Amino acid sequence: MPEGHTLHRLARLHQKRFGRVPVVVSSPQGRFTEGAAAVSGRVLRTADAWGKHLFHHYDGGAVVHVHLGLYGSFTEAPLGEDGAVPAPVGAVRMRMVGADHYTDLRGPTACEVIDDGAVDDVLARLGPDPLRSDADPELAWQRITKSRRTIGGLLMDQKVMAGVGNVYRSELLFRHQIDPYRPGTHIGDDEFEDMWTDLVALMKIGVRRGKIVVVRPEHDRGAPSYREGRPRTYVYRRAGEACRVCGTPVRTAELEARNVFWCPTCQS
Repeated sequence: MPEGHTLHRLARLHQKRFGRVPVVVSSPQGRFTEGAAAVSGRVLRTADAWGKHLFHHYDGGAVVHVHLGLYGSFTEAPLGEDGAVPAPVGAVRMRMVGADHYTDLRGPTACEVIDDGAVDDVLARLGPDPLRSDADPELAWQRITKSRRTIGGLLMDQKVMAGVGNVYRSELLFRHQIDPYRPGTHIGDDEFEDMWTDLVALMKIGVRRGKIVVVRPEHDRGAPSYREGRPRTYVYRRAGEACRVCGTPVRTAELEARNVFWCPTCQS
């Protein structure tokens, strides 16, 4: 599932490609036909993100809300000669055509037209987003320090902190030498402050570079990435392999229905 940096990167790209001009919106697949008709031809005022949610705000108050879920993705390309747009390939839920680019959305969990009140309802269910300038980490800290749930589970709870997925969760806990099974009530305020500061920095790198980069230069050697073309990780998807720092085999287990990865020595 795409993590928060991906949605913020998309919001910036869509603002650049389609913002402040009328956008032609359609639904080649047919599952978003009414929603597309409600916004097509209107000016896209702003595109922004909160956690794993993307919002396109159009003139007149209509907002297209997208949640990519596990399988959703956008692809984009320049328009062809004379503004030509190629025929859609696959099940395109939503197509946006601007002045010189188009983008296709496939496979999202949610793609719907809502109003500002419904946007507020979505945001009310989310914790602070480390990538937003208006984020209040104190809200996340209060939810963590009062909970006996594991910190590994809490970090993935979008009501606690919006935008953190499995990669950032596992890698952040490793970088701060915290056992993913430690209860939230046993996380110190200095530990949380350090994690929040680090997470903000890491996710900003993710927005800027378009990929998750978490391994410090002094550890970025030896074993390759868990998948070709992906950046190296300390523990994520490295179960059974040697820890990049101490050499102990990395462990994995299911934690609240998702696999978590950790080093039993570094994070003891």
